[in-house]
Amino acid sequence: MRLIFAGTPATALPSLRALLDSRHEVVAVLTRADAPAGRGRKLTPSPVKALALEAGVPVLTPTTLRDPEVQAQLRALDADAAAVVAYGKLIPAEALAIPTLGWVNLHFSLLPALRGAAPAQRAVLSGATATGMTVFRLDEGLDTGEVITTRERTIGPYETAGELLEAMAEDGASLLLQALDAMADGTATFSVQDHQAATHAAKLSSAEARIEWDHPAQQVSAHIRGMSPHPGAWTEWEGTRMKVLGLEPVPETTGDDHLAPGRLRATKRHLLVGTATDPLAIAQVAPAGKRPMRGADWARGASLAADAAFDSDDQKEQR
Repeated sequence: MRLIFAGTPATALPSLRALLDSRHEVVAVLTRADAPAGRGRKLTPSPVKALALEAGVPVLTPTTLRDPEVQAQLRALDADAAAVVAYGKLIPAEALAIPTLGWVNLHFSLLPALRGAAPAQRAVLSGATATGMTVFRLDEGLDTGEVITTRERTIGPYETAGELLEAMAEDGASLLLQALDAMADGTATFSVQDHQAATHAAKLSSAEARIEWDHPAQQVSAHIRGMSPHPGAWTEWEGTRMKVLGLEPVPETTGDDHLAPGRLRATKRHLLVGTATDPLAIAQVAPAGKRPMRGADWARGASLAADAAFDSDDQKEQR
């Protein structure tokens, strides 16, 4: 088939690579325009654009697909289908009608669960131990189209949303290709979603990323992992924000097993923090203005006092 590929971040790269290596022909790539990045705020192409140019595939970076001139460009490509992975823009009805077999999307949940912008992140935040991927045909609704195929995926006890998304991006590439092969061969089946069972996965905000240490350990763990790496779960240390980006298994020997919520204890190799139930071991932190580092390394540099703790609401009110 002649395919258009629409995607933007690194999450979309495994799928684009799979299609470039397949029996199908990628005739053009849609992605966002170059954007400022890094300390120098230099205009930088999206990861998908960089790969497309390297592969010699024409790239389009329209601001909107509602533009009639852009739609004319898409028609001129004479594509059989379009594949979408984390494109970041809505596909209007006029554009949906252009490829003969429509647009198919690789979505990182088992639809109709977790429709929306942050399905992998919301799955981890909810404390789920499993989620999955869905390839479906786009319609005008938000992730409401007919399902072509799905694949389940477990969530590890210390896995962050970023790690989960990276793994599903790799695994989902073959699922997307499987669906497109079936469409090309005329063997694809399309199943209507149970819209009554739908749930929504809204985009994460920094405001909701604050850690509540007085919640049970399992809930705090899910919060930290679901918010990592973006926007990054945060707490406060001596009046400034610090991100907590990952956890690791609690060592078997920690001395006193009880730590009050937010209280810290450093060992030679670990940094422990109290919750409402059991302590957690912090694998990685990012102090304000600094790069991520091992929690134990930060603790050594901070020379923690015996009663060290992340800031509580009471402390903030006293300042």
